[in-house]
Amino acid sequence: MSEVKKIATRESYGHALVELGKEHEEVVVLDADLAEATKTGIFKKEFPERHIDCGIAECNMMGIAAGLAATGKVPFASSFAMFAAGRAFEQIRNSIGYPHLNVKIGATHAGISVGEDGATHQCNEDIALMRTIPGMVVINPSDDIEARAAVKAAYEHQGPVYLRFGRLAVPVINDRPDYKFEIGKGVVLKEGTDLTIVATGLCVNESLAAAAKLEEEGVHAQVINIHTIKPIDADLIAEAAKKTGKIVTVEEHSVIGGLGSAVCDVLCEREPVKVLKIGMNDVYGESGPAVKLLEKYGLDAAGIYAKIKAWL
Repeated sequence: MSEVKKIATRESYGHALVELGKEHEEVVVLDADLAEATKTGIFKKEFPERHIDCGIAECNMMGIAAGLAATGKVPFASSFAMFAAGRAFEQIRNSIGYPHLNVKIGATHAGISVGEDGATHQCNEDIALMRTIPGMVVINPSDDIEARAAVKAAYEHQGPVYLRFGRLAVPVINDRPDYKFEIGKGVVLKEGTDLTIVATGLCVNESLAAAAKLEEEGVHAQVINIHTIKPIDADLIAEAAKKTGKIVTVEEHSVIGGLGSAVCDVLCEREPVKVLKIGMNDVYGESGPAVKLLEKYGLDAAGIYAKIKAWL
């Protein structure tokens, strides 16, 4: 059996920017002294005149991005999620969101899979923060193929977009001819009748593995990939709730304000059912190997399976 191909979505981001840069001269990439880590250095090598290192000044970087967008450029402002969504929240809200400028925010190193960098750098709050900004699109791709498609879709969308990428290499799961990425549209990866697992980001692959284990025990779980958390695919989620009667959300993010909250917002209005939210339960992360942290906090396949079994 051949080994599963694994690629970090931050790598996908860097390569996708180069492809965009070749096709569109108005694409400009900014980073905050993290070009190697965010992989915007790949773009810098290809288009040095269209890459701006703003230094360790993320708030200023967002202001520069806003100014560039106002002149007709399409800036991709890049940094770790903790610094992009966290440190620069005010500038994103007031300088980008309020005037609804065409700025794309590439936030890498999100979630606890940042690993050894520890709790200060493991941003589990960024989706919640970005969801609150009016008009902001929030995308959290599950693999290399989806990440590349998301960058292209973000460019084509007129308005601010928050793109969430990870440090950890994750399996490529969308390598199929019929794969299609569309902002605001979820993807059914597995049919089921007993419950629906709604996952995002790296948790999509782990949820598929958990569903396979449940299948062996006669529990037929539907699995949905929600790559766009805002605007969320309300119709698909409501249909799944009506069909299976139970919803489980899985995210590498706080259960407060993230995918789980977004799904519950939909269900409260459209199709009230029981919901289990799997994610970071109002705690900070800690320093350690990414894979071990995912295991400890129950965000790997075994942990997701165990939590669903206990809930059922």
